[in-house]
Formats: sequence, C-alpha cells, structure tokens
Amino acid sequence: MNEFFEGMAEILEIDTDKVSPELNLADYAWDSLSVVSTMALVDDIYNVMLDGQSLAKCERIADILALVESKKE
Repeated sequence: MNEFFEGMAEILEIDTDKVSPELNLADYAWDSLSVVSTMALVDDIYNVMLDGQSLAKCERIADILALVESKKE
C-alpha cells in the first residue's frame, strides 16, 4: 500500500503524507496523463490492468483501490 501511495504522490505532484484513501483526486492534477500513469503504477504494483474510462471516473484514492480489488477477483 505504501508503494502505491508514494507512486500516487509522484503522479499527483504532492507530498506523500497528503495521500490517503480519502484524498479527493479533483483537488489535484487528476487528468488524462495522471490516469495513464496510474494505470502503469497499478499494473506494476498489483499486476492488474485497469480500464482507463473506469479509472478516470474515480473521485478518491479509495475508489482506485476498490477498482483494483474488483479486478483482482
């Protein structure tokens, strides 16, 4: 989980300590480049390939984590 939060902090260009499941993605640089970078991050860490459209609809970090869990099953 910590590796994922560190990766998301880098993608969103914020401090790692600001990243939590409750973080609102719209408050930061959540754009198409961030979505693609997050897809690569999730694939690297969890070996799960996410759909870009589904990922783009995520509003919080918790939504991304829930999406990852749903694809693992």
